[in-house]
Amino acid sequence: MDSLSQLVLGAAVAAACVPARHRRKALLVGAALGTLPDLDVLIDYGDAVSNMTFHRGFSHSLFVLPIVALLLWAVLRRFWPPVREAPRSWGWAILLPLVTHPLLDALTVYGTQLFWPLTTPPVMGGSLFIIDPLYTLPLLVAVLVAAFAGEARRGGTAVVVGLALSTGYAGWSLVAQRHVDAIAAESLRDTPHADAPRFVVAMPFTTLAWRVVVVTPKGYLEGERSLVADGGPIGFIEHRFDRRLLEDAGGLWAVQRLLWFSHGFQRVDVVDGELRLADLRMGQHPTFFFTHVVGRHECGAWVPADNRQIEQPRVREGQLAGLWRRVWFGEPIPGTPFAERASARAQAAEAKSGATPATSASK
Repeated sequence: MDSLSQLVLGAAVAAACVPARHRRKALLVGAALGTLPDLDVLIDYGDAVSNMTFHRGFSHSLFVLPIVALLLWAVLRRFWPPVREAPRSWGWAILLPLVTHPLLDALTVYGTQLFWPLTTPPVMGGSLFIIDPLYTLPLLVAVLVAAFAGEARRGGTAVVVGLALSTGYAGWSLVAQRHVDAIAAESLRDTPHADAPRFVVAMPFTTLAWRVVVVTPKGYLEGERSLVADGGPIGFIEHRFDRRLLEDAGGLWAVQRLLWFSHGFQRVDVVDGELRLADLRMGQHPTFFFTHVVGRHECGAWVPADNRQIEQPRVREGQLAGLWRRVWFGEPIPGTPFAERASARAQAAEAKSGATPATSASK
């Protein structure tokens, strides 16, 4: 999740653990600890693929963070009076902001290595987008009320209510995701892709609209679902690419690493003699946020490249307003394949009815 969400979550969790007289101090300590795991972004691992796939590694491990918390608690207990006054309460106030950070991150689709140093693939929940105001706002309000209230009872109440609301919203996101996945399973039931790998991920800033990606032997299917506006089965659009390229370049470390990190949800293409992998989990066809050059063709074989990232536009014109209309009215977001398909269907309907664009526009 974004830094603000992690900061206010850490602050609220810590403040809920300590005596009222320590609440303001806990807000500061919790905010710092809630952002601490993400400082691993300052580490340069040498190339873009390494930086992406080693992020949320050791600093987000449930094996590492409790040890860090214990060491920090021991140091503070020796040198800081508040921890000596309430050591058990502060033990939780130090541990929980550190541990809840990766647990929250695991609800996003990026990939969080909760069990580092084990080589199991990262956990990618996908039920929350990295920025979701409805998750963050209750915590932000709670932290501000607690900061101004000090030892007053309303400060503690605000923290508890904020945590309950944000946790409830996270729980709702998991229920909504499971519901959409069930619809996707039913939509694919009588197709060759009924048992194909798929994931369901929340669209930006909301848990009311979802994107579904299904891996196929010839590429992938992409579908969308608004919990407000859509009914019936999910309509998928097929996108093809040559999957044999992944086998041909399977010996490259960057290819292996990205496939591991993304659970295999990668698109592969050759552009100007360069092998490019695009992470299907983040973005939407044809633009994916994490696209890397991982190889080049020399003497009939794929050899390692510099593993650089290809910059992609994050938001295209009209897409934020289009997302709002997608959620509430079911209209396709401009610039997506679904908008193109809707336009093609409209043109086909006009042609079938004998109307031309000119006469149609004049009516």
